[in-house]
Amino acid sequence: MWKTVRRAGRATAHLSAAAAMAFGAWIFITVLLITAVGTLVVVGVWLLPETVLLIRRIAGAKRSLTATWTGVRIPEAYQPLTGTVRERVVVAVRDPGTRTDARWLVAYWFYGALLALAVPLWPVGLVVDGLWCGLLGRRAVVLPLIVRLADLEADWSTALLKPSPQARLSARVRELAATRADAIAAHEAELRRIERDLHDGAQAQLVALSMRIGLARRAYGGDRDTGLQLLDEAQEQAEKALTELRQVVRGIHPPILSDRGLAGAVRALAAGSAVAVTVDDGGLDEGVRAPAAVEAAAYFAVAESLTNVVKYSGASRAEVRLTRVRRGLRVRVRDEGRGGADEARGSGLLGLRRRVAALDGTMEVSSPVGGPTVIEVELPCVW
Repeated sequence: MWKTVRRAGRATAHLSAAAAMAFGAWIFITVLLITAVGTLVVVGVWLLPETVLLIRRIAGAKRSLTATWTGVRIPEAYQPLTGTVRERVVVAVRDPGTRTDARWLVAYWFYGALLALAVPLWPVGLVVDGLWCGLLGRRAVVLPLIVRLADLEADWSTALLKPSPQARLSARVRELAATRADAIAAHEAELRRIERDLHDGAQAQLVALSMRIGLARRAYGGDRDTGLQLLDEAQEQAEKALTELRQVVRGIHPPILSDRGLAGAVRALAAGSAVAVTVDDGGLDEGVRAPAAVEAAAYFAVAESLTNVVKYSGASRAEVRLTRVRRGLRVRVRDEGRGGADEARGSGLLGLRRRVAALDGTMEVSSPVGGPTVIEVELPCVW
């Protein structure tokens, strides 16, 4: 009984908020009329995109209200209103999201008005239902009706506010264009890094090696001891060059991934970290492995995150969790450091985000000042 009463209370609050928004929507008609007149006389055409932005905010508030009741988020798909006044007006008129919001707003004027008119009747219904249950001992009737009315209102809002297939397609195209641009930028940055590492590392070592071998050849005939010493130095130089080359190769695709798999490679990262790291590999050692590109992105996500823990967080320990999810692989790194991680400060998070976006993955960073810092990456793949 009390569970029903609590749910009815939530339904009443939801319907009251919906009725209040409907009242506000009726007041908003004044703004629409001013915008229409201004657009017709051309002088106020700049009001059109601004009004569309206001409608987007109202629709967004309604989406949030509906999601609070249903527990399901209603997606939105809008084209950005940027550029000159003419460009903004054209986008505002042609955007499928504008038509979706306009359709919902017109419908909301009618069914929202019915909600507003019914508000005074809800308390009466609750009292009658209480008397009905208390005096006659019968099952509640009004409370479930209020809940069903809230469900019906939420269903209408969901159906009217969800983006059209055309809007979702446009949003997806823009998302893929942005992802492609990020992937190209990440690829170019990676190439520059490899070129810099080869030029400053292995190439410099090989040049020095060639010079030492030449000096050893000249000195060997006249001063054998000096020649042998130069050859020893050349050998050391060759070993350094090999080390530099191995580091460059690891930056492209770590060989340990091929040898041990993602779980083993992450455990090796944890063992070599300067802080204590606990690893929950989620049983990735068993079953089908993720594609090589996904494993590499997950490995670098963990490596970059642990590097940031050591450099910036001040934490003494960190946690790494690898999880198979229905749509792919999830990587989660957490530390209890000072927090405040910022992608704009050159911590490597921006490059990591681009690497993840190139695979159509997502990355979320939560790092309030004072900690904790949580980096969660989800990479799509088929198991």
